Amino acid sequence: MAKETKTAAKAGEAKTAKSAEAKPARKVNPALMKPMTPSKELGAVVGTKPLPRTEVVSKVWEYIKSNKLQNPKNGREILADDKLKKVFGVDKVTMFEMNKHLSKHLS
Repeated sequence: MAKETKTAAKAGEAKTAKSAEAKPARKVNPALMKPMTPSKELGAVVGTKPLPRTEVVSKVWEYIKSNKLQNPKNGREILADDKLKKVFGVDKVTMFEMNKHLSKHLS
């Protein structure tokens, strides 16, 4: 029993030592950071100046939340208003489909 305790203690020390090592920083894909110009339809929601994709998605979410466009029964669904219908092409999309629709409006 004493041997098992020592072995377990050594294993615990090894795990602690590994977690204490510095992990390499996660690299951001440069394609996501490239400023892209939104279309006229998307520009009505996020503005017309070039923005990285990450910023476009953030601004669209700000718009969705400020206008309460998430389906109250299913938070994954976005109920499009007039501006977003022009971007999405449909009355509602899921949060997972949103990026597919946004990419069509970025150049």
